[in-house]
Amino acid sequence: MSIAAVATPTIERSSHTAEERTCLRTASASDASAIHALIMEHLAEGRLLPRDRDEIAFRAHRFLLAVRDDRIVACAELAPLSRDIAEVRSLVVHRDARSLGLGSDLVAELIDRATTDGFKKLCAFTHTPSFFVRHGFSIVPHVWLPEKIMTDCHACPQFRRCGQYAVLQELGRARRNNLTRVSVHG
Repeated sequence: MSIAAVATPTIERSSHTAEERTCLRTASASDASAIHALIMEHLAEGRLLPRDRDEIAFRAHRFLLAVRDDRIVACAELAPLSRDIAEVRSLVVHRDARSLGLGSDLVAELIDRATTDGFKKLCAFTHTPSFFVRHGFSIVPHVWLPEKIMTDCHACPQFRRCGQYAVLQELGRARRNNLTRVSVHG
């Protein structure tokens, strides 16, 4: 695996065959429609909240994408809630790509980015806490995350009857994934 140190960093990872490559990259506003479509396509599963396409376009730089065969197959957003805490939001992997470890790749990269950006904590709200626990998060009471409650929860139609678990990870010094950094020359 390698990470390219360019304006929009990408991480390449081999998948099942040599011809198939998946890369992680930061989204741009031009990706908003595809991100929105991916989220909307998976709303029926009941694990995501709807997102507005214009809001996604405005915050595109906060999204990390997994791209395979020029198609966005997974996404996640690193959303700051305060100077000290950020949230993993809108983590979704397309049904056809779920066995490839892309959710883990996205979360690992977001942990790295949050740490590098100086956040002290990273949280998520999820129906599947075991996924996040495997990545070093702990299940905590919702009230431990007042930044999230003030930012989003109070306006949510599920407020006070939320079926999601709050998970939290204390971030240490800048840690790096097991990726080798290289420069890509054009």
